[in-house]
Formats: sequence, C-alpha cells, structure tokens
Amino acid sequence: MYIYADWAATTPMSRTAINTMNDIMENVYGNPSSLHSIGQKAAEYLLQARIDAANAIGADFKEIYFTSGGSEADNQALVSAARFGKIRGKTQIISTTIEHHAILHTLNKLEKEGFEVTLVDVEPNGIVDPEKIRAAISEKTALVTVMFANNEIGTIQPIRAIGEICHENNIIFHTDAVQAVGHVPINVKDLKIDMLSLSAHKFQGPKGVGILYANKKVPLTNLIEGGAQERGKRAGTENLAAIVSMTAALKEAVAEIDERAAKTTVLRDRLIQGLSEIEHSILNGDAKKRLPGNVNFCFEGIEGESLLLLLDHKHIAASSGSACTSGSLDPSHVLLAIGRPHEVAHGSLRLTFTEKMTEEEIDYIIKSTKEVVEYLRGMSPVWDELQKGELQHVI
Repeated sequence: MYIYADWAATTPMSRTAINTMNDIMENVYGNPSSLHSIGQKAAEYLLQARIDAANAIGADFKEIYFTSGGSEADNQALVSAARFGKIRGKTQIISTTIEHHAILHTLNKLEKEGFEVTLVDVEPNGIVDPEKIRAAISEKTALVTVMFANNEIGTIQPIRAIGEICHENNIIFHTDAVQAVGHVPINVKDLKIDMLSLSAHKFQGPKGVGILYANKKVPLTNLIEGGAQERGKRAGTENLAAIVSMTAALKEAVAEIDERAAKTTVLRDRLIQGLSEIEHSILNGDAKKRLPGNVNFCFEGIEGESLLLLLDHKHIAASSGSACTSGSLDPSHVLLAIGRPHEVAHGSLRLTFTEKMTEEEIDYIIKSTKEVVEYLRGMSPVWDELQKGELQHVI
C-alpha cells in the first residue's frame, strides 16, 4: 500500500482526462487556425473547451484564455492590470503576505518598475481581514490580488467580501484560484472576481496547461508575441489535446462538488483530530475555513525533511509546504506570516487528499506520523533540551 497525500503539489490524471487527451491526439490533430476542414474540426473542439471552462466558473467563454498553467496566468493578470492602471495614473498594487511565489515574484518585478506594492498581513489563522484590504486602498490603487485558497495551509479567503470592496472602489480584483478550482464552488460573477488563474494539474488534468479568466473590462498585456491565437493575447499554436483534456477534468471536478467536499471534510477533520494528539503540535490555518482536503501541522523539535523521508519509507507521500519551493532551506514564508517561529516552521507537514482517501488510510497516516515524530524527537538534542527545561517550548 502506498498512500498519495500530496494532491496540492499535483494530482494524478483522471481516466476521463487521459482518454480525452489520447482521443484528441489521435483523431483531432489539425491546427485550429487552419481554414481546411481538419483545422476547423480542431477549432470546434477548442471553442467547446472554452465554453466548458467558462461554464465551470460562471464566466463568458470570451473571457477564457488558455495558458501554460497557473504561473503564466498569474503573471499575465498582474502585468496587465498594472499596465492598465499606469495609463490611468494608478500605480499601487495590494496583495497579502501569504501569496504563491508566482504572485510575489511578479510583484517584486513590478516594484522594480516603479509600482508601489502593499502586502497586507493575515491573521494568525491565515485569513486576511477584508477591512485591512479596504484600509490599504488609496486613490492610486490599480489592483488587488488575493489568493482564493492558500497552497500550503489551505485557508480559504473571504473572496466575496474583498471583491465587493474592490468593486465599490472601481479596482480590478484578481485571485489565484489554482488550489481552489475543482475543490470548492466558484462563480466569478457572484464573487465579483475580475481575473482568475487556474491550473489543470490541480484537479486531475494534465500538467503544463491552465486558464486565465479576465472579464471584458481588463485589457490584457501580451507576455508572448507572435500569432493571433487566444484573440491576439497569447501567441502560439494551442495545445489542443491538453486543453480539451483539462476541460474534461474540470467538468468532472465541478460535478457534485458539494457532496465530494463534504466527504473529504469528514476525513480532514478525522486527520486533524488524530494529529492533534501529538504533544507540542499545532494545526496551521483555520480549523474550518480551509480546503476540504488540506491538513498542515507543525511539530516542535523535528525537521520537516526527515519527517517526509521517514513517512515515504512507510509508503506515505506528503510534503512540508509548497512543491515550488521544496528545494529551499528557508522556512515557509506562509508559516512565518502566521507567526510560527523559524525553528517551528522547519518542522511542518502538509497532507492533501480528496474523498478517494479511506478512513483506514487516514488512520494509518495518523499512526505513522506519531511513530515518526516520536522517533525523530528521540534522536533530537533540541527536543532533549526542551524536555529538560533548558529551552522553552513555543507550542
């Protein structure tokens, strides 16, 4: 038995997505830009994929742009809103301290170009107070970008409230929804979202393909120049097989989403309860306002890397945070932002899964984590000093 509990990093492609991709590669090989019948058949599939994607998030199909993934979509969204704002004399961008690096690094780039970036702190539970966003707004605010759900600690942000504040002030609102799409219901119109980024491989679609939703009031800036694909906003022949596979996976993911989320939440809470029995441990992020399948803990006195390797030896795949920074020796910026000390942030564990996980597997994860934490603490001089009172516990 091998338990895959790292769905936030990537997901296995669904059978529907695989079959769809194979079918397109074998039978719909034309270039959608070609005028002959083979090309026009491909164009029909591309249009239907655009319609299916729009329906899944409550958008208009003309507001859907296919990208190489969430990072590209984030980059294009921020650069576009910044350029549009600059034309109108608006050069401030507001975000939070716990965003994905695709957002934070793009903001760093824009800051070097003269834009003012304001990062709002989140509360200790990992959720931003919408009133702090309101307080940060000025006459120069061009964009607010707040992630829908955090990729590390799973906290779901008050997107509707933030969207309403932005609309009241005529400010573009973007959300990185890479972790949320397919796992929680999303309707961009109801939530007052102007731009949204998503990535197929987070909901059992293929890697290397994603979507930028941008409503009609946001003029997009091209990141890639060339042909007239994506209504002239993203050059390059479309990866039709990946796009159609993605939308097949997306349709499947949003079907019966409430029922699946309810099942996953029961498993999540069972896991939280079990891991909470480990002394000097703490759940990261709000216990309820979080993704159904995300559990993130810190354990005092251990290193996360050792924890992951020993869990892998017990046939459990997990992570210590974002897969995009797994090679970094620095503690998670998200955990630091919610107040975890450096030495505690290093001992984090992220477990992510869906309703396909069983109670027996959850119980095995709890049992194995308890055993590994006890084993690592037994070898730790830091833990020995904590137990003797030579150092003070912080959890």
